[in-house]
Amino acid sequence: MSSADPQPKPLFFRSALVVDDHPLFCDALVMTLRAISRIETITTAASLGDALRRLEASPTADLIVLDLNLPDVDGFDGLLRLRHAARGKILVVSSMADTHTIDAAMRAGAAGFVPKHSPRDVFRRALEMLATGGTFLPADHVVSDTPDDSEQDALSKLASLTAQQARILDLICEGKLNKQIAFEVSIAETTVKAHVTAIMRKLGVHSRTQAVLIAKQVGFDSPLRGTAPPA
Repeated sequence: MSSADPQPKPLFFRSALVVDDHPLFCDALVMTLRAISRIETITTAASLGDALRRLEASPTADLIVLDLNLPDVDGFDGLLRLRHAARGKILVVSSMADTHTIDAAMRAGAAGFVPKHSPRDVFRRALEMLATGGTFLPADHVVSDTPDDSEQDALSKLASLTAQQARILDLICEGKLNKQIAFEVSIAETTVKAHVTAIMRKLGVHSRTQAVLIAKQVGFDSPLRGTAPPA
């Protein structure tokens, strides 16, 4: 990410959130984004919980650059949660760039995947592709011949949930009843029932227990560690 950059800087996106717990690499990502684009505002977060709080306070980032390996994340649940919480597109930047990881990230809702330490031009092409509505994958990536294994199938189904449905599934995983969910989400109990029906339909299951089992496959049922605001 240190090559010369003589080309004019396009806008691509107006604001970005970089989520990476390694300070040096986080700074390098910010420098790369500034070098290849006229992004007006770039903020950073060192954990998923921090990122979710920032998005809740100011949900304006139209690009999220995400490292998969965060201290409060199990598997792909961080990507799934950001996918449901954020309006912007998610570009995964990770040192784990094997075929399974890339395919799973895309099924979980990422708009693109760039291996860490890629040249600056790769980041520019990724942003250009995402800004025009496309997806971006490494040039040498070949989609797996077996994309429908249980984990990837679960990721695809969970990514299809709306933000409200994802929140309700979280509460189902906590063992909450419809009446309790209605109180926590501030909606009618009949609306909760409709959401639960839609969730089970999207997940292809017939019971709440089966829905929880799918969530457990990718750690989506795990509570976020370290997300509570400081006292």
